[in-house]
Amino acid sequence: MTNFDPVQFKRTTRQQWEDAAEAWHRWDPTIEEWTRAATEAMLDGAGVTTGSSVLDVAAGSGGQSLAAARRVGSRGRVVATDISPNILTFAAKQAAEAGITCIETLEADGEQLASSGLHDFDAAISRLGLIYFPDQIGALQQIRSVLRPCGRLSAIVYSTADRSGFFSIPVAIIRDAAGLPAPGPGLPGPFSMGSPGVAEQKLTEAGFRDVSVTAVDSPVRLSSAAECLRFEKESFGALHQMLSGLEPTAREDAWADVECALEQFETADGFVGPCELLVVSATT
Repeated sequence: MTNFDPVQFKRTTRQQWEDAAEAWHRWDPTIEEWTRAATEAMLDGAGVTTGSSVLDVAAGSGGQSLAAARRVGSRGRVVATDISPNILTFAAKQAAEAGITCIETLEADGEQLASSGLHDFDAAISRLGLIYFPDQIGALQQIRSVLRPCGRLSAIVYSTADRSGFFSIPVAIIRDAAGLPAPGPGLPGPFSMGSPGVAEQKLTEAGFRDVSVTAVDSPVRLSSAAECLRFEKESFGALHQMLSGLEPTAREDAWADVECALEQFETADGFVGPCELLVVSATT
């Protein structure tokens, strides 16, 4: 952990999402299908209902923001925040195209929400965002600070790597090809909140109560391993960052190894990539 630079990590993460924004938006139908059950469970866990005011932290291109907006209706409010202004343009575009007027977007650092002038939300949600914060407990404290008394937080995180092979296997192959170590305990990463008890401990330390964790089976369904490779190659900017130190030929070799490994998940009905998501919910 002594070599970890949270400022540089955040700067790199922001640029990754600036670069991957269009592709992530383009794959929205796949992402929404993959995360649909977990998203509904998250909105239930946050108590999102008609008239609610909802903060979406690390909203990305806003699929879950739109789902929240449909629940709150015209009397409610959804604020979608992200450190990438580029990806938020797609969230705003989707809302406009859907005729949804209760969504607003705001470039904001999830670890500095209070300084962004945000306050008095009934609920906060975050879909696959908290795992990438350098200071996860600090981010949770910031979220808690902008919620009303008895407000609700609900977030989606990955479970353990062994339960999400569609992503963990490519990560492991690419990390090995690039000679990179696995993130140490306490460092941000896709599986940083998935081990038993970790999410509960972090939310409790941040001051939340009545913490619950629900596992949701969330397989990624595509036509083939090749299509899953294309999805991850186009949309997951962190994978490109991990490969950035390799020569082009070595990068392509790594991607070829990923596709070969993903073929184990091809079935008679197409590609079914295993993934388990956790829905973590709590009260202020």
